Amino acid sequence: MSTKVTCLLERGNELSKLVIVTGMSGAGKSTAVQSLEDLGYFCVDNLPPTLIPKFAEMCAQSAQTINNIALVVDIRGGSFFNALFEVLSELDDQGVEFEILFLEASDETLVRRYKESRRRHPLGNHGEILRNIREERSQLEDLRGKANKIIDTSDLTNQQLKKEINSHFGHDSGKGSQLFITVISFGYKYGIPMDSDLVIDVRFLPNPHYIDELRPLSGNDLKVQDYVMDSDVTKEFMTRFCNLIEFLIPRYVLEGKTTLMIAIGCTGGMHRSVTLANRLGDILVNKGSRVTVRHRDVNRK
Repeated sequence: MSTKVTCLLERGNELSKLVIVTGMSGAGKSTAVQSLEDLGYFCVDNLPPTLIPKFAEMCAQSAQTINNIALVVDIRGGSFFNALFEVLSELDDQGVEFEILFLEASDETLVRRYKESRRRHPLGNHGEILRNIREERSQLEDLRGKANKIIDTSDLTNQQLKKEINSHFGHDSGKGSQLFITVISFGYKYGIPMDSDLVIDVRFLPNPHYIDELRPLSGNDLKVQDYVMDSDVTKEFMTRFCNLIEFLIPRYVLEGKTTLMIAIGCTGGMHRSVTLANRLGDILVNKGSRVTVRHRDVNRK
């Protein structure tokens, strides 16, 4: 590979960003790329992996300054896709820094999306959509393991996905080493968020569901927050939990981790988990962390 490729990522005083967008067909890569374009990334869709080094060299030779690049590489490349690991290894050998963004969704979600769009799956040599999805998931398993950022879009709207992309890739490059934390509340009866790093079960705390006055409210309401937080068990748990998170954050940063998703779950994802997610988010913000708080199941009944 030409040394110009390395120069591309060292132009000026700031490191440029090379993002490889990949993942399951139908998981939202188009929306992700549109969001990256809105953030000023130069984006190319369905680029054969073998052309990545040449493309980077062309960007380095361009008279126009191109700081951030996003390349969509996925199963649509057919036999060309098989060369991706070799190309990634070549980039590593040349010292080129890149980040892999992997988008995925549950089988049920992908089947529904294909039924709604009536589009053909890239592996669709037969009419069995679920079979195609499972074949693709198997082929992408190793690549998923190399990903720096995994986003499960099963329960995300396009707007929520854009917010995730903006949160992760929209910050100033000077803050690129700072850990970005997502705190998400959820209900165990709806399943654990697939892209969680830490999962905390708070079903042992006093449950507002059994209080008639509080049942229709959520952890976003002051009455529910007061009920949950007034418990001595909750107070002790939050002290211990926050101490753990405070211990972990700098060690994740030293390890090179750029994102952390903390999932807090109760039975329905409406009262206890929402309360504690909000409280943890406030505590982390006050300590200077970059935090987004999201309540996945708060509106489910």
